[in-house]
Amino acid sequence: MSSLTLVIGNKNYSSWSLRPWLAMRQADIPFATVRVPLYAPGSAAELAAWSPSGKVPALHDGELRVWDSLAICEYLHERFPDRQLWPADAAARATARSVSAEMHAGFGALREQMSMNIRARRPGQGRTAASVADIERILAIWADCRARFGRGGDFLFGRFGIADAMFAPVVLRFQTYDVTLQGAAREYAEAMLALPAMREWVADAVLEAERIEQFERDE
Repeated sequence: MSSLTLVIGNKNYSSWSLRPWLAMRQADIPFATVRVPLYAPGSAAELAAWSPSGKVPALHDGELRVWDSLAICEYLHERFPDRQLWPADAAARATARSVSAEMHAGFGALREQMSMNIRARRPGQGRTAASVADIERILAIWADCRARFGRGGDFLFGRFGIADAMFAPVVLRFQTYDVTLQGAAREYAEAMLALPAMREWVADAVLEAERIEQFERDE
């Protein structure tokens, strides 16, 4: 039995939970999952017992706890180096870390205007000058990574890795809000959506009973 336990929130809404979960599934790393519905009675106390930050995700490896999506992915890379979650090439690896950190820290307008809601379909919504600028920057990242490092696979750096896990919720947001994708961006999004682990996450999200009203309000 694996010593790893990943604590996640609702699959329909929790973009941060998706990132390490997808990385672990794609890398075939065994782990148990604990799902804590967010914004529910008692959820804050339950999360505090699992995560020092009181937020998801959190990874438990025996007595060790790691919280924050990118920190978990970095830990997994160190714990399972044979899974090659970062590219082997130094230039590709530095770029992958840069775009992952940019995704982790930035794109506030996109997050605010286009919150993750896998079940919803909101074509044309969420467009502000700032969110459109975020979309354009993301598409530029995808195009650059695919052109420079994407040979040999369908993902940003060829084979699936942490950078793809970091952008996975964006692919789902683009589907919810019907963001037009063309060429390499469309092919990349289609490859991400076709991953068995992504399909599993989406299917589970659709079946969840919880509704978080603040993420269900249409414009």
